[in-house]
Amino acid sequence: MQQTLTKNLIFFISGCFLLTLVQPNLQGDLALYGVAVNDGQYYRLLTVALVHGGWVHLICNMLALFSIGTAIENFYGRNKYLLILFASLIAGSLTSYLFNPLNTYAVGASGMIFGLFGALAVTGKRMGANLKEAATLIAVNLAIPFLIPGIDWKAHLGGLVGGCLATLVIKPKKSSWE
Repeated sequence: MQQTLTKNLIFFISGCFLLTLVQPNLQGDLALYGVAVNDGQYYRLLTVALVHGGWVHLICNMLALFSIGTAIENFYGRNKYLLILFASLIAGSLTSYLFNPLNTYAVGASGMIFGLFGALAVTGKRMGANLKEAATLIAVNLAIPFLIPGIDWKAHLGGLVGGCLATLVIKPKKSSWE
């Protein structure tokens, strides 16, 4: 079985979550926290994706990463997929940082995952995806933060926009669009 970037990310993120169970202070050190970012801890804009608010949060994010990420990685190739992930994560984190109170703690890879939803929305038809199903998936996931308090919908929205924009400026690997 081929080792993909998606599988490696799932393994790494899950490992980081397990580490926070035995080293609880690690979650606070890696979470997105506006006060700390203001103090120059910019790494938190990236490390937020490595910590999660419990097993259900981790499992939902990793299932989404596996199901959507694998298809996006196969369509774009590893390097362009990495660009989409990075742009989505940064866009989601910056949106959360800029539009939430500075004393807000945020955790999770959801901004990055929503970027993959954005990539799917932009590229889905060329990938052969069912766009009605994709739109329903995106709509349901955008609605969840309004039904369950404490979920950072701003990071989701920022990641979605970041993923769409990144996908619009790159081309799939050559064999995918010939």
